Amino acid sequence: MNAWRHRPLLEWLGRRIGRLSRQQREGELSAIFISAAAGALMRPCDEALAIVDRGLAEDRYALGRGFWRLTDGCQVTLIYAEDLRRAERRHGLSLSAGQHRRNLVVSGLAGLDLRGVSLRIGEALFEWHRVRPPCGYLDRVAGAGTAKALGRHAGHCLRVREGGRIKLGDRVTLI
Repeated sequence: MNAWRHRPLLEWLGRRIGRLSRQQREGELSAIFISAAAGALMRPCDEALAIVDRGLAEDRYALGRGFWRLTDGCQVTLIYAEDLRRAERRHGLSLSAGQHRRNLVVSGLAGLDLRGVSLRIGEALFEWHRVRPPCGYLDRVAGAGTAKALGRHAGHCLRVREGGRIKLGDRVTLI
């Protein structure tokens, strides 16, 4: 069989696969939440300042006031919008006002493994640190069953490697 005869098809497939790969590596920042102290309500923001090795300005963890700050704190937490919608649908919860207690809600990247990945959001660069599963504390401040509804993989800890402004609608690019 002559490989040259199939070259146009192979080139088209290569372009298509490349386009799909790029699409899967880009999402959008759908929501930003901060809280001034452990247990305080999460406050939605249109933008936030990411501070290197601290977190988001005015957030509990950057201020040293997070519940897990001494043992298990995260600089910034992230959750997929698709996981929130799934939990709302399956368990009849309302999570759109930050009851999930995560800082960043990202759409378009659900199901991707972030281990070993950096994320560019607006001016800031974040580095994946570890999975941040919901815990019993979430049930105490957001309502019984919230942690179970979100599931054990519904959250990621990020470290801020390059500071800067992030805004709603910013592209989230995996590096």
